[in-house]
Amino acid sequence: MKFTLSWLRDHLETEASVERIATTLSAIGLEVESVENRADALAPFRIGYVVEAVQHPNADRLRACKVDVGDGTIRSVVCGAPNARTGMKAVVALPGAYVPGTGITLKAGEIRGVKSEAMMCSARELGLGQDHDGILDLPADAPVGEVYAKWLGMDDPVFDIGITPNRGDALSVRGVARDLAAAGLGTLKPWKAEPVAGRFPSPLRWAIGDAEGCPWVLGRSVRGVRNGPSPQWLQDRLAAIGLRPISTLVDVTNWFTFDLGRPLHVFDARKVAGEVLTLRRGREGESYLALNGKEIAVTPEDLVIADAEGVESLAGIMGGEHSGCDADTTECFIECALFDPVRIALSGRRHGLHSDARARFERGVDPALLPDALEAATRLIQELCGGEASEVVAAGAEPAWRREASLRFERIRGLGNSAITADEAVASLERLGFATVARDAESVTVAVPSWRNDIASSASAYRAGGTDLDQFAALAPERAALAAEGVERIEAECDLLEEVLRLPGLDAIPAVSLPVSSPVPLPSLTPAQSRATLARRVLASRGALDCVSFGFLARDVAALFGEAPESLRLLNPIASDLDQMRPTPVASLLLAAGRNAARGYPDVALSEVGGAYRDPSPAGQLAVAAALRAGATPRHWSEPSRPVAVS
Repeated sequence: MKFTLSWLRDHLETEASVERIATTLSAIGLEVESVENRADALAPFRIGYVVEAVQHPNADRLRACKVDVGDGTIRSVVCGAPNARTGMKAVVALPGAYVPGTGITLKAGEIRGVKSEAMMCSARELGLGQDHDGILDLPADAPVGEVYAKWLGMDDPVFDIGITPNRGDALSVRGVARDLAAAGLGTLKPWKAEPVAGRFPSPLRWAIGDAEGCPWVLGRSVRGVRNGPSPQWLQDRLAAIGLRPISTLVDVTNWFTFDLGRPLHVFDARKVAGEVLTLRRGREGESYLALNGKEIAVTPEDLVIADAEGVESLAGIMGGEHSGCDADTTECFIECALFDPVRIALSGRRHGLHSDARARFERGVDPALLPDALEAATRLIQELCGGEASEVVAAGAEPAWRREASLRFERIRGLGNSAITADEAVASLERLGFATVARDAESVTVAVPSWRNDIASSASAYRAGGTDLDQFAALAPERAALAAEGVERIEAECDLLEEVLRLPGLDAIPAVSLPVSSPVPLPSLTPAQSRATLARRVLASRGALDCVSFGFLARDVAALFGEAPESLRLLNPIASDLDQMRPTPVASLLLAAGRNAARGYPDVALSEVGGAYRDPSPAGQLAVAAALRAGATPRHWSEPSRPVAVS
């Protein structure tokens, strides 16, 4: 998750330094992976004034210039840009400056007999874009001698933070600002979307054919839009976090994805066939051309958005080229939907598609934000593209997301080993958006905010009629329900305890050694572990390199080494070609030997002590020692050469 300091300050009233913000983020569990200030790389580049620009005496396409950079010295510069002229202001690099767009360090030299003591730069040479048709032509009021990055306002550090799978709310600038405000680093600025009045009925409407995959969706048309390049401020924000500006309509959706953590999509309404967009399961034989240029064959397990002619989008992951907005778009239809996180994650993995929308939907987005997000997006589109909006169309209904969780104060000391008081704990939760429902001397019950899908979110999985947990399968229904209720309460309490502990800083929790149960050291390895270690040592003594490989293979490969029963097929593989538990480690060793041979290392000796799987029962999961020697070189004078030897 990337954001700039200025973007953060749009939501957070703070004067904290970059260093303090970075330290606080890591302390509260939002680990800072890097802080990059683009201005640092451009510090050597200054604004210069071209005193004179004449034809180079020995070259038709070069100009000999005299440039003033504000230090009292007029420098000679040879320039090949066609727009170099007397009286212009340009970005100048002096000797010793590293030019990021070319990867060279500038040196003074002589070009065709004329001395060149500096360089006037294009946008591409500065790493600020792809324009290389000429040098940057700055406004007449640009101050000579000023550092270019400072004058341009580029002194805006970019934070890159790592987000854990449970914190979908932190995949937004507002979510990060909310956590920092709760940690005492400033005040969260209020935000509320201003409604946009609908002027006409929307020509498109929604239909939901898969309520489990999409319980609620909103949309509206905006006609009379002009979809040109987005304004510079929007392009700069997106470019700073590594996104390529495309067009105003697309850039607006990307803006809200990062600003509020609310992915949106815009269809070119005139390219949609029929009057209904349907959210349904994919069908065998259906495919669509995704925005990344790849043809995607959807499956019945996928949730898609389809018009009268077929699939237009893989819901929550990536739209299609056919209905995408371009420079000719004059009427768009905004999609604002709520999708099932598990379905989105599985579809994305199945097709190998990664997008910013998928990253947020598979973690869960704020279900209560849909109406405000649609209104805010509509207003921004009207401000930047013009046009008038239709009435809002909807299908489904807002899901029942409201829930409560309780925390016993004694758990703060007993489980968290912290001296945080009850009042401090309640105040921390309230700063994070939790509302106190009930409180006594021993505990507090709070209402969980809509954006925290990770708090007490597993409740439905334990209720009767929900997904059975393996550990409850052998219990009577009454006892299983009682056990499930206990698990639900414990998990919710642990969620709240984590919130209370992390706000003062995770590093503030004192470390405590585990109690020693016996003064006599116990064996560190089980008999099975000892046998595995001995097997590895024996194989290593025979010259085999120990391998660690996955316990699963492609289904067709596994079938070559025995049966590939359906009971050992993975429902949620990490890759489409790793969907079957392996029958023997020999298969993995052969694949590894093949990869080595393909890279010029045909003579290898490999070994592994690992799992072999016959059936899902404990007895069907074996620990096997295997070795393989590959290569055509004879290992003994009396033995014939063999390509592969297995033991």
